[in-house]
Amino acid sequence: QVQLVESGGGLVQAGGSLRLSCVASGRTFTNYDMAWFRQAPGKEREFVANINRSGGITSRADSVKGRFTISRDNAKNTVYLQMNSLKPEDTALYYCAAGLMMTMTAQYDYWGQGTQVTVSS
Repeated sequence: QVQLVESGGGLVQAGGSLRLSCVASGRTFTNYDMAWFRQAPGKEREFVANINRSGGITSRADSVKGRFTISRDNAKNTVYLQMNSLKPEDTALYYCAAGLMMTMTAQYDYWGQGTQVTVSS
């Protein structure tokens, strides 16, 4: 089993920034591709960004391109999501995920419990 713990969420005004962190433990971190998803109340969970095991390949949803950046530090077993120029529509519960195959669908093997991001107008 892989355990994932997210942190860094909070309340921020539109145009502000937050950095989310996800720390993994339990199994070898470098075996896994990592991703961030988000889910707003009453809406489906949607893909935000993902990153491969070495950190050399990343992808992002069109809605966050130019604003969000995913990265990882394998020495710290941690993946990050840097969020800039936040908009009210970014408000959601953000989930960290780990899997053996990188994908933009919700087909990951392990999930954290989420961290709340709220962006005010």
